[in-house]
Order: sequence, then structure tokens, then C-alpha cells
Amino acid sequence: MKQYLEVGKLVNTHGIKGELKLEMWCDGIEYVKQFKTLYLDDKGTKPLTLLSVRPQKNHAIIKFAEITSIDDAEKYKNKIIYGNRDDASIDDDANYIQDLIGCSVVDIESEKCYGKVYDIINHGASDILDIIEDKTHKYIPVIPDIVKDIDVQNGIITIKYMKGLFDED
Repeated sequence: MKQYLEVGKLVNTHGIKGELKLEMWCDGIEYVKQFKTLYLDDKGTKPLTLLSVRPQKNHAIIKFAEITSIDDAEKYKNKIIYGNRDDASIDDDANYIQDLIGCSVVDIESEKCYGKVYDIINHGASDILDIIEDKTHKYIPVIPDIVKDIDVQNGIITIKYMKGLFDED
């Protein structure tokens, strides 16, 4: 599992005092507020001290101690920022997307493997597992009737197949 997870992308400057606009790739602003430090790399070697975070439409306005002017902030545009998974908490029944990618999707009854998770998509109703097998994408809604267990430690997502799930029946 990755220790440093993508929180979002710094997409623009905001004002003249070094604030930046963050496109959040996480559950929301409350998650970002848990951090005292964010990082410019996925190894945790380039820290930035988080001073404040506030909402602005679908983004967040973020302020770091190390960035004090618009000229400083310009250098950080289009940079991805990361958080140390140990510095934040998520609900017990939640998982990080990065932990799900690469997991095998296996039938609970036949133990057939349908492929590996390539991505997670969400268009509102529920998350959807985008799995890939032999260059073919299949989509599985993450709902209790279908997804029976998610074991990120062992890299296995167990599902109960339903007729019509893959539109091939």
C-alpha cells in the first residue's frame, strides 16, 4: 500500500498572499483539514506546512507557511500534493482508491477471477469498479447486493455475480 496518497492538484493561485486553489481528489475539505503537513512528492520528502483550508465552489483555497506571495505560489501551479495516510483517518468501512486499484475481483461462489481493478468511477449513485481483463473493461457497482467483501490487505474484492452484470448474458 502506498504511504503517501494523492490529495489533489494545485490548479491556480488565489489572491496575492500565496494562497492556492486546490482541485480535491479526496472526499472533501474535512479530509484535507486533518493534515498539518502535505507533500509535493509521493515519498514524503518535500513537505509543506498547512496553515488553512477553506471551501470555494468545487475547490478549496489552501495556504501553506512556506508560500507567502503570488510569485511564490506561481511555482506550485499544476503540482500534485500528497498526504501521509497516517496523518488522517477515514471511516472504518471506507477504503482509499489507491488501495483498491490492482485488487483482483473474484466470484464468491465459483472463485472465478473477473479481472483487476483499473479505476474507480463515481457518477453519483455509487462507486463503480472499472475492472480490466484481457484489455476489456467491465463495470461493477459497489453495492451490498454485489460487492460482498473488500480485502485490501490481500488484494481481493469478492463479488456475487448477478445475471446481466456484464451485459453479456
